Amino acid sequence: MKKLPVEFLTRMKRLLGSEYPAFERSYEQPPFRGLRWNPLKCGRERFEALLDRPLQRAPFSPFTYYVPETMDRLGHSYLHHAGAFYVQEPSAASAVTVLDPRPGERVLDLCAAPGGKSAQIAACLAGTGLLWSNEVIRKRAAILLSNIERMGVRNAVVSSCEVERLCGRLYAFFDKILVDAPCSGEGMFRREGEAAAEWSPEHVQACARRQQEILNHAVQALRPGGRLVYSTCTFSPEENEGVVEAFLGAHPDFELEDCGVHWGRPALGGKARRIYPMDGGEGHFVAALRRVNTAETSPPQGQAAWGQPSQAVREFCREVYRFAGLQPMLKAGEQFYLLPEGVPGLDGLGVLRAGFPVCEEKKGRLEPCHAAFMAAKPEELVQLVPLEPGECAGRFLRGEEIELPPTMKGWCGVTIADMTVGFGKASGGRLKNRYPKGLRNH
Repeated sequence: MKKLPVEFLTRMKRLLGSEYPAFERSYEQPPFRGLRWNPLKCGRERFEALLDRPLQRAPFSPFTYYVPETMDRLGHSYLHHAGAFYVQEPSAASAVTVLDPRPGERVLDLCAAPGGKSAQIAACLAGTGLLWSNEVIRKRAAILLSNIERMGVRNAVVSSCEVERLCGRLYAFFDKILVDAPCSGEGMFRREGEAAAEWSPEHVQACARRQQEILNHAVQALRPGGRLVYSTCTFSPEENEGVVEAFLGAHPDFELEDCGVHWGRPALGGKARRIYPMDGGEGHFVAALRRVNTAETSPPQGQAAWGQPSQAVREFCREVYRFAGLQPMLKAGEQFYLLPEGVPGLDGLGVLRAGFPVCEEKKGRLEPCHAAFMAAKPEELVQLVPLEPGECAGRFLRGEEIELPPTMKGWCGVTIADMTVGFGKASGGRLKNRYPKGLRNH
């Protein structure tokens, strides 16, 4: 058995009772690995056909599959580059399944990095409504943004803002909020030894205090009748049941809802769920809370007024894209962003990106942005270089030039297996590769 803190094991014996031996044996087994299919990029049948082997589905979401140990270098796969899947521990998908986002809703992912749950929410929204993904730590927010871009999410705002400021400004704005709170990470011990090395009872207590603070701020942004899902990847009752019970005691306008799922095992009178390694995942806790008061105490935020693109920007976009509309649009720095509908005012909220950039000014001329191609479907691009999986696609993902018919000229989207992966500029029978250097295979 992996070396684990003695006090942690003692606590788990008390918590699990007769099931503790099975929990102990699980640490002799390899951790569960998983990936989550992204329906924004391709249909399920197409995705499964493109995989080089059949994968077993995991129970925690309709999008999740188990990945065998023999399947490696997933990050180098063209499917990964195209955003067709997100590598994610299987039980991590459970929180969004319980949140149950619906098309057209406004959803806040308050502690969103590295972005797996945000991307899952976006898949459920299916390009409608608004996703706001926040991560207070700026370096982690940059990773979040990169994953939102790779997965082709159009209708997201990504921010790095203190939760009290964000939720105070966006009062009663969201239909649903996910708080996947920072925690002691006991559910990560099988795959991340450093998480076990950092564990202590004091750390557990500190996490519980911070989790309560986050929840107390989060409620400001939830509309009456809205749902808030609280989740962690830890086992400690102080950070799970204890936090929820303290929250309910302080907020009589909230009630605990049944999660409506059957995987894992019951907690909090059967309404919340716990997941252990014996249940097919590394470890998660999920509870659903409903704001029961119905009276509006303040009008919700409306859509801010945004500018219209200039004629030059319009003409450039029509040369490259076939997006249905180019409004509303925002210029930030040298980039022009196509905004999702219903975006509120953004000033002072640490926004890194709203919507996606379609073009940018470089040395007095306009050029396309990689993010726009990742968000676009093939039929939304004026010129396409279609590649099939194989050597030519591999060359593109390594940043190499591609041979083209000499008649092709100008900006071209590149697809692999009918999924957009990037772009380049056709000239003289070659495609000059614009795949970002930091994303290229080596």
